[in-house]
This record gives sequence, C-alpha cells and structure tokens, in this order.
Amino acid sequence: MRIGELARQTGLAPSKIRFYEAEGLIGAVDRKLNGYRQYSDRTKQVLELISLAQQAGFSLAEIRALVPQQGKVPGSHDRMLAGLRKKLAELEALQNKLAEACAGLKLVIERIENTPPGGDCFENTEGVLKNFRGKPMPA
Repeated sequence: MRIGELARQTGLAPSKIRFYEAEGLIGAVDRKLNGYRQYSDRTKQVLELISLAQQAGFSLAEIRALVPQQGKVPGSHDRMLAGLRKKLAELEALQNKLAEACAGLKLVIERIENTPPGGDCFENTEGVLKNFRGKPMPA
C-alpha cells in the first residue's frame, strides 16, 4: 500500500511515517519504479505497535531496543518481555505516586473546605502539610 493509504489506516500523518522510516523503526521500505514507497501489512502492524508503545510511555529509543527491525533477532523474545515488564513496573510506580499525591490533595481540599468563615486557609492546611513533610502521602 502507498503512504496515503497507510496513513489513513493507522491514523498517522505521512510525515510521521517517513520520520519512523528515517529513524529505522519500520525497516526498509520497497519502492516501485515510479519512486513511490510501497508498505506492507507488517509495516502497518509495526506502526500500530509503535503508537501503542508511545501511549504507554515508551520513548523511541526504548521502542527501537525492543522491536527487531529486520527479521527475527536471537533473544528478541526475552529482551522484549524484559523491556515490557520494566515499563509496566515504572508505570505502576508512577500510578502509586499519583494516587498518593491525589490523596494528599484531597485532604488539603477537605481542610480548606472546612475552614470556618473568616478563617485562614493556609493556617488550616498547615497541620495537614506538617504530617506529609518528609514522608510519603497516604494511599
């Protein structure tokens, strides 16, 4: 398929597809006699994997290290699984930090909402903030 069709099927701009090609992420692309790039269904799958990996927080360098570009590379299965597990652990740790931050913010909001009329919001939240200084926020 040509780049326009590939772009429609993947939702990626043709310029992004050419960028991935230049970066070596989708491997070599055949060209017809007229110079048009001819992409395979495998290229479409690779582009969809790249998009999914980027949404999951993978950098292009991480994607390049995980996905074999030309054929099957020995050990690529184990390397890919290790990379995916590592990213999953990173995302879970980030998720835990975000949950802790949300819990802390909810407590501060609650304190501010319960400030008596004419009370000082900052003074009222100081007690909550003292509890969290130097230690992780509760989940």
